[in-house]
Amino acid sequence: MKTAVAVVLVAVMATLVPEAYCVDHVVGGSSGWAQSVDYTTWANGETFAVGDKLVFTYGGSHSVDQVSQSDYTNCNSGSAIKSYNGGSTTITLSTAGSMYFICPTVGHCDGGMKLAITVGASSTTPSTSPSTPGTSPSTPTTSTSPPPPPKSGSIGMSGYSNTLLAGASILAATVVGLMC
Repeated sequence: MKTAVAVVLVAVMATLVPEAYCVDHVVGGSSGWAQSVDYTTWANGETFAVGDKLVFTYGGSHSVDQVSQSDYTNCNSGSAIKSYNGGSTTITLSTAGSMYFICPTVGHCDGGMKLAITVGASSTTPSTSPSTPGTSPSTPTTSTSPPPPPKSGSIGMSGYSNTLLAGASILAATVVGLMC
């Protein structure tokens, strides 16, 4: 019974592990969302994945508009997909593909205050290696006799180990969930 609980808890923890890989990208690094930052160079130094977050920090004369590619190219904020203001904006990257952002303040986008990124699939996608033709996976050997029962009135060490594993799994899952 305890082994089944431990297995379930480990499976639940495994579903939370992708959260551990999300990254907060502070747009423009220490300069933030400001004029005179080369956002193309900054973005080329980053890898964006689903689950990551863009963190825009900016002064009162700036805001952030998420726009289409055409509006990005033409610095047009008239039909923004979403607009943000207030000095601090965090955007979770929820889908793979291209995303475009501009500062709608007159002249700022034309002066280079715009950002284009490509969001890749989640950085936690497990890689699989194909099996080599002609080989088969090894099958672990199992004992046909059950382990001896614990002494009367005591819990076997495997019970403690499973309880410890379950507790550690819950703790790890909680910490991992709080990371992003």
